[in-house]
Amino acid sequence: MRLLMLGGSGFVGRAIVNEALSRDWDVTLLHRGNRRPPSGAKVLRGDRTAPDGLAELADGAWDLVVDTWSAQPSVVRDAAALLAKRAGRYVYVSSCSVYADPVDHAAAENGVLVDGSPDDGEVPYPQAKRGGELAVTDAFGEDRSLLLRAGLILGPGEDIGRLTWWLGRIARGGPVLAPGPRDLPLQYIDTRDLAIWALDAAVRGLSGPYNLVSRPGHATIGELLEACVAATGSDAQLRWTEPERIAAAGIEPWTQLPIWVPPGELHDYVYGVQTARAHAEGLRCRPVTETVADTWEWLRSLDGVSPQRPDRPVLGLDAAVEAAALGG
Repeated sequence: MRLLMLGGSGFVGRAIVNEALSRDWDVTLLHRGNRRPPSGAKVLRGDRTAPDGLAELADGAWDLVVDTWSAQPSVVRDAAALLAKRAGRYVYVSSCSVYADPVDHAAAENGVLVDGSPDDGEVPYPQAKRGGELAVTDAFGEDRSLLLRAGLILGPGEDIGRLTWWLGRIARGGPVLAPGPRDLPLQYIDTRDLAIWALDAAVRGLSGPYNLVSRPGHATIGELLEACVAATGSDAQLRWTEPERIAAAGIEPWTQLPIWVPPGELHDYVYGVQTARAHAEGLRCRPVTETVADTWEWLRSLDGVSPQRPDRPVLGLDAAVEAAALGG
């Protein structure tokens, strides 16, 4: 298979490239050169936001294009239009954020979607991803477009600061504010499982939208944080804390306590995605202990310093705020 990866040096794109290379595919990357790409792929340089950013793609043909772009839909539009007659299939890594609020999870992939346009410039994330979907289907048609509506993505290479923040905090040891309840269910996908399914699905000729995340309750917040303690080997003591006490301390879920969302409407929105369609087509999600241990091993290879995407806010809880919330 001849794969063109638009990007490929970051989190999800890198996992897809690594998976393709492990299959001995012919892999070409178009990226800006801000990070070192995986070895073994042909590398083309281009900034897709620049007027001549796609110049390196003027020639060539590919069986498959994979795109993870999260900003201006017009950038996806331009790439898809250029490649429509020279690529067999276009896989776009979208997001479950494209579903309009209030989300009807029972409708699964048939749920109501936010408005979006392939011609949009800078727009909010949900509209950007929806515009990207429309850009792909406009150029490649429904039958040659595969839309991966991912949920929370974790695993080695993460540059958002979610699981990596928890691993760093727990590695420091001592009392750790652990947001309860301990059995609160989580739903996510390891970036490597996303990559495996995406390439398998493309080879099989699947098309249309798929919610791509584990089944609800694949892990709990307790299992995740306990796996962090085990992986790091630290002396951290998890101090399970009720959501009401966390709210009273003014601590924000999801941002100051990454991954965690208290029980209620927002939790149901984030962690209630229906995934029967992808699982029926072979999606398999590895256990949380493996995702955590492998992410820690990767972090250790970087001396514990996680890369941070410049377009995303820095996540995590200040040590003084945590100590105050724990009563110390």
